[in-house]
Amino acid sequence: MERRRLAESDYRFMTVVWDHEPVSSMKLVDFCLEELGWKKSTTFTMLRKMIEKGYLKNENSVVTSVLSRAEVQAAQSEIFVEQTFSGSLPGFLVAFLGGKTISDEEAEELRRLIDEHREG
Repeated sequence: MERRRLAESDYRFMTVVWDHEPVSSMKLVDFCLEELGWKKSTTFTMLRKMIEKGYLKNENSVVTSVLSRAEVQAAQSEIFVEQTFSGSLPGFLVAFLGGKTISDEEAEELRRLIDEHREG
């Protein structure tokens, strides 16, 4: 799948699917009305669009995701860091923290994650 940033409405729709999948297409209409205020036609248009992009599938009127929430979030985060911080993760962290402090537990979790993802 081509990596591209999802529009906010695409991501919100995907969140409804992830929260309720597997979900019938008609039940998805109900959830989108309740959670997003969308009409049936809007939901079906978005469903078709996300199937065409390869994010969702609709088999026998049951909608499921092709990509997990974690996969999409990872791709979205990577695109954001590339576009906004020229791919610099430290640059992103400096901007994100913006002078805030983090707890010892958060610092330890970050160290653990860094060690897990360190090259070599």
